[in-house]
Amino acid sequence: MTDTAAAPAADWQPTACILCSLNCGIEVRVDDRRIASVRGDRANPRSHGYACEKAQRLDHYQNGRDRLTGPLRRAADGTLEAVGWDTAIREIAERLGAVRDQHGGASIFYYGGGGQANHLGGAYGSATRAAFGVRYMSNALAQEKTGEFWVDGQLFGRSRCHTTPDFERAEVAVFVGKNPWESHGFPRSRVVLKEIAKDPARSLVVIDPRRTKTAALADFHLQVRPGTDAFCLAALLAVLVQEELLDEDFLAEHAGEGERLLGVLRDIPVDDYAGRCGVGEDLIRATARRLAGAGSVAVLEDLGIQQAPHSTLNSYLEKLLFLLTGNFGRAGTMNIHSGIASLGGDFRKDRETPVSGARIITGLIPSNAIADEILTDDPGRLRAMIVESSNPVHSIADSPRMREALERLDLLVVFDVALTETARMADYVLPSPSQYEKWEASFFCLEFPRNAFQLRRPIMGPPPGSDLLPEPEIHRRLVRATGVLDDVDIDGLRDLAARSRAEFGGALFALVGERPELRPHLPVIVYETLGATLPDGAAAAAALWLNAHGVAQMMGDSVRRAGIEGEGFALGEALFERILTSHSGLVFTDDAYPETFARLAHPDKRVRLTIPELVDELEGLREERQGPADPDFPLVLSAGERRSGTANTIFRDPAWRKQDREGALRVHPHDAGHIGLADGARARLTTRRGSAEVVVEVHDGLQPGHISLPNGLGLSYPSEDGTQGVCGVAPNDLTSSDERDWFAGTPHHKHVPARLEAA
Repeated sequence: MTDTAAAPAADWQPTACILCSLNCGIEVRVDDRRIASVRGDRANPRSHGYACEKAQRLDHYQNGRDRLTGPLRRAADGTLEAVGWDTAIREIAERLGAVRDQHGGASIFYYGGGGQANHLGGAYGSATRAAFGVRYMSNALAQEKTGEFWVDGQLFGRSRCHTTPDFERAEVAVFVGKNPWESHGFPRSRVVLKEIAKDPARSLVVIDPRRTKTAALADFHLQVRPGTDAFCLAALLAVLVQEELLDEDFLAEHAGEGERLLGVLRDIPVDDYAGRCGVGEDLIRATARRLAGAGSVAVLEDLGIQQAPHSTLNSYLEKLLFLLTGNFGRAGTMNIHSGIASLGGDFRKDRETPVSGARIITGLIPSNAIADEILTDDPGRLRAMIVESSNPVHSIADSPRMREALERLDLLVVFDVALTETARMADYVLPSPSQYEKWEASFFCLEFPRNAFQLRRPIMGPPPGSDLLPEPEIHRRLVRATGVLDDVDIDGLRDLAARSRAEFGGALFALVGERPELRPHLPVIVYETLGATLPDGAAAAAALWLNAHGVAQMMGDSVRRAGIEGEGFALGEALFERILTSHSGLVFTDDAYPETFARLAHPDKRVRLTIPELVDELEGLREERQGPADPDFPLVLSAGERRSGTANTIFRDPAWRKQDREGALRVHPHDAGHIGLADGARARLTTRRGSAEVVVEVHDGLQPGHISLPNGLGLSYPSEDGTQGVCGVAPNDLTSSDERDWFAGTPHHKHVPARLEAA
């Protein structure tokens, strides 16, 4: 069973950009399997025709020279050889089963579950994990968002209570460690930023050590010293408390347990903290007063504080900015959005990893702890790994150590489109069609009040002569190879699905009620049954039937406000049908603002302001003193800056970058002059973990002592003659897995001690 039937040829075909979490709707023209033209899709309910310049380069992904054409197996001589699907699936199932039987399913690790906008396959991963007893997992979110998710859980009662900003209606927009002009993060970002900047009644606040394109538009740019965001945020909050600028009515009605927090903020010496973060006290006070006096404030944090010192504390303090000023649950402020699926992992009882004791948040092991769980003689160590649509060798801190860890495994299985750095190390490589050759979707549905979702149909078939399977089919075959579904009446359920989905749903949920061990296998069961009845080869969309009914059951009023009619089972069916037929996407929930308070998961529906662990850390800031820089590593490197000319590593072909092909290291003119470097010079960049030769760009948007490398480079890619080359520097060849947040384990990629010398 496959689901890669291409859509009929058309002049313009709707799909989505896959280069960041926004996944803007686009329309494309296809010419001889090439994406020849791209434009924004005006019918898309999120982006409304907006698309940035990066989408114009999508053919570099679609027709990359390192695309895989068939499954591969590690041969006895160490090379990768072609192998048939039946053999690969059988051998993988046997080897995973042997690891499970000898060492337990907890020794098998799952990483990934989908890259950007490549999420349908991940929806089927639960079945494979259950079939082999997999207990531990992680993905890219554990490098960025788990600290924020944990803070959400403490404040709002559940980590899935994720807030989203309403910048289009906000009087004041605040960006903390975020440059949305180049990294986006909310729909139509550049349009909205320009609207705010030109309106004298509105204000833009940016907290960032760099003078970015977003900061250049700002009314208030708090240009902190790298790594001191916590001091700046704490000072802002202290002004709100000490000058009695809090929204007392909001706090009395909607928040509690704030006494200890407010007491700590009341004692903070604002002038001292201003000096530590390098921002003038007058600017901090003016900013706090602007936030307190605004009719609405929306705030967005990102990697600049999530991958820096005090990252989990930073996320807490950022959220207190909008909570203490009452900017929650209203238009133009912060609200808790709906969702089509969970962004976290498995919510199991495990709270720590078995070997290193790292904290597990939303079911995800910190990425920096993965090698620790492998490179040990502990009997509970990880021994096998399944990697789906991810490239941890390149994306996780300390790439050399990650390679060492993967070499130690008994078995490594990789699902991917291209022969990535991780795939090159695998025992088996299972190739899938590109995102434009199969049914796909993104589960990044983060908007309020109108939240949107897009199921994308294929706009072309796989390359001629290739032997590829979409990820749902790979998961189905692996699960089938274990025999766990052999006694399930698939034929009978399929016949019911073809005749009546109501009867099918009744029979399916009765089966799971009698046999709860089948629950994690539901995606594969509906794929084999309902999926077979869906039109145009859309079997992969079958898992969304479960999501549609879940959303309809939990958020029925919001679904009906979105224009989808029905009650009970009929509402879920109507939503699923709308998902299948809305090729440019659809609004699936339209929330009323009181929904934000209804979604609070604490029993009293109130925010808990004090998080004891983080208030302890906040108190400890007073005693924290920054000593002199290490003379061997006097600079601070931000590893992985997002720029207009960089994207996620789905773009492996360096030819897509028309400028700055090697990804220059940005250096302040003072440092460049001191070292003796001119624009375009080559230099040697060294950290405690590694060294690389870089091209220098002299850039006055940084502060002295702060240097920056872009993301998405240093990838192996074949030239036209087939020889492998690497363009630019892989940032994680220079980062350390030991440098991580004490609480969530997120890496300090934005604060790496470094030195720079003329090459």
